[in-house]
Amino acid sequence: MSDTATRKPRRSPDTARWARRQEQILDAAVQLFAEHGYSDTDTQLLAEKLRVGKGTLYRYFRSKRDLFLAAADRVMRQMRQCVDASIEGIEEPLDRIAIAVRAFLTFFAEHPEYVELLMQERAQFKDRKKPTYFEHREANSVRWRELYRSLIAAGRIRNVPVERISDVISNLLYGTMFTNYFTDQRHSVEAQARDILDIAFNGILSDSERQRRGGAGMKP
Repeated sequence: MSDTATRKPRRSPDTARWARRQEQILDAAVQLFAEHGYSDTDTQLLAEKLRVGKGTLYRYFRSKRDLFLAAADRVMRQMRQCVDASIEGIEEPLDRIAIAVRAFLTFFAEHPEYVELLMQERAQFKDRKKPTYFEHREANSVRWRELYRSLIAAGRIRNVPVERISDVISNLLYGTMFTNYFTDQRHSVEAQARDILDIAFNGILSDSERQRRGGAGMKP
């Protein structure tokens, strides 16, 4: 096979320039929306911050709404990229879960403005059936459910519906993300991840209590 056949297609200069400018706009938009709120953010202010004409913004995004939702979508894409990078090369399934939990919490702890953006979306766009966070969460849950199925098949975790496992862990992380934002994160990410993983992996009942209750813990 020739080098030409195996070489990955490259973006044209115009396409690459467009992508870079779009990322610059979104990066600046996140900061302004987080600081001023959706309603009080004027696209003229964003244009001035980027030193471009207002018309330039509308060549990339048709409206302020489109710009805001694209910024929220970018937050979730970046979060997934961060988690994926953290677990790359990790083969042990339980280690993958633990590392992913820490990466998720770290990502939002380091970027509170992203949490603010997700909060604003819920407040401003109640007409949306599914917020950006949950769109990405649903799409991303497929691979984690497959991992839980493999652990069940290997006898390493309880045989419970993988949807329950996925939803419980996701909800714990979602709640912790917002709690950290509202309380200015009183505990370290490492301590929070350790607590979440301890309860998720080991539960709260002692061995003797689990045996007394028939080995199933609390009945669903």
